[in-house]
Amino acid sequence: MKMSRGLRLLLQLPNVRHASSGTAKHVNVLTKHYEEISIPVPWGHISGKWYGPKHVRPIVGMHGWQDNAGTFDTLAPLLPNHLSFLSIDAPGHGLSSWLPAGTSYHSIDLVLIVRRLMDEYNWDKISILGHSMSSINGFVFSALFPDKVDLFVGLDVLKPPIRSARTIVDGLSKRLEDTLKLERRLKSGSEPPAYEWDQLVNRLHEGTDKSVSLDACKYLLQRNCKPSTHEPHKYYFSRDNRLKTSLFYTLHLDVPLEMARRIKCPHLFIKALQAPYYEKKEYYDLTLAELRKNPLFEYHEIDGTHHVHLNEPEKVAPIINSFINKYRPL
Repeated sequence: MKMSRGLRLLLQLPNVRHASSGTAKHVNVLTKHYEEISIPVPWGHISGKWYGPKHVRPIVGMHGWQDNAGTFDTLAPLLPNHLSFLSIDAPGHGLSSWLPAGTSYHSIDLVLIVRRLMDEYNWDKISILGHSMSSINGFVFSALFPDKVDLFVGLDVLKPPIRSARTIVDGLSKRLEDTLKLERRLKSGSEPPAYEWDQLVNRLHEGTDKSVSLDACKYLLQRNCKPSTHEPHKYYFSRDNRLKTSLFYTLHLDVPLEMARRIKCPHLFIKALQAPYYEKKEYYDLTLAELRKNPLFEYHEIDGTHHVHLNEPEKVAPIINSFINKYRPL
């Protein structure tokens, strides 16, 4: 197997240290083989990690906001061996191309990416495993194209969250102003702030409200950092900074409810109990009630943080595998 840029970088990085103990924990190199792939898109390419044979249509794994394909590094080796698995980097994330200058990121970008993938590989159907932002987009895709999805697994975020009108209007105003400020800052072409490895790990850990464990940070960082060209032994976050001003869905409650009614495929949703709902629970419950009308819908709750699939994949793997084996058996 050709060693990826991310893996080469990971092997060069120092050991991850737990801030609480100061003891070193060696990086665990993946044991399941994968191939780095590049999928052409009009503005560049989408990068991904393909596990298993190329002639088998894969389960497509899609990550959360500001994460990358590494979010499934610990789960991928535990998935059924009779199927392939493709974990992709969304635009601006991981090793994928950034969107052109002067454009903004929007949640629905990833919905179109799924259609592009299907066209690229001539798939009539797609199987989706999505976390967080991509669980939302898997929900949207499954509703917009119900005949194109043969199974959908969503992790922790059920659907596009509902916000008050005031929150939406204020948020849009701020995001647009912040976009222009960031563009002006990026014109300088200067390197982002660089940190020592332990600092980088802690910034990622704290930046996710400690949802990503200190040890699991390495799986995201191998596709989200580069060595500084100015400060030896330091690294900077390499994702597109414009992701911080991404635009998200601003939907009326009736829209997710209508989407839920249109999802007809086998649908598994797993909620992490130590993670928030990201909206009023009543909105979540209303949509969940609609989804339960689908006889192919399954719902599970597990102990863990928003990134439980990365931190403790053994908690989610049996549930996911049972579901996959039921609808895409050997």
